[in-house]
Amino acid sequence: MKKILALNLKMNFNYQEVIDYVQELKGELKNKNVILFPPTIFLPYFIGNEYPFGAQNISEFDNGAHTGEISCTQLKSIGGTYTIIGHSERRKDQHEEDGTLNLRIKKALENGLKVVYCIGETKEERDMLKTTKILKSEIVNGLAGIKPTDLKNVIIAYEPIWSIGTGVIPTNKEIASTTAFIIDTAVNILNYKPRVLYGGSVNEKNIAELNKIANVSGFLVGGASLDVKKVLKMKETIER
Repeated sequence: MKKILALNLKMNFNYQEVIDYVQELKGELKNKNVILFPPTIFLPYFIGNEYPFGAQNISEFDNGAHTGEISCTQLKSIGGTYTIIGHSERRKDQHEEDGTLNLRIKKALENGLKVVYCIGETKEERDMLKTTKILKSEIVNGLAGIKPTDLKNVIIAYEPIWSIGTGVIPTNKEIASTTAFIIDTAVNILNYKPRVLYGGSVNEKNIAELNKIANVSGFLVGGASLDVKKVLKMKETIER
């Protein structure tokens, strides 16, 4: 199975920059396993290209008086097929908790969207040897009450929070071990075997080494996704 390259553009780009970015990508990404997650305001500029795209967040509500939110039906109406749910920056900045994230995952799956569900531990939690406890809690609570047949459309992204944007990453052995724990937990408790992405300071320079990890199904990339040349280099690396 081909590896996934999920590109989280976060809150970056202005109007002209996103126009230039999309134009530079045109014709270069003919790969359904490279997924773009632009800022909500720029989602329309990613319609009609040869790669899937999605939202960086989604609402647990269908419609109505929820200012600033985006619904599953709105995303689907412009051709979006994926959403990120539970990114650590939203967990921290917007105080999102597993219960709310669970509702959002269920709503996304009900509407036929595919979900990239983010989990990860802080440095403090890591130092206190709580990594597996935190990950198990986020898996069990975030995915509670979802049928295994629906969970096949959930990809888990493991992002150690202490690694995001810092340039400090776990060793391949550590990532492989944590990924194995995530898969075993999902299999034993939820009866499904997830595809697991690694995220956290992934870039065009270290992705070749990270790509050697056998049980990692791809990567969730932040900062390096803003440069098309870096994107194409990373795409080429994981396709070798």
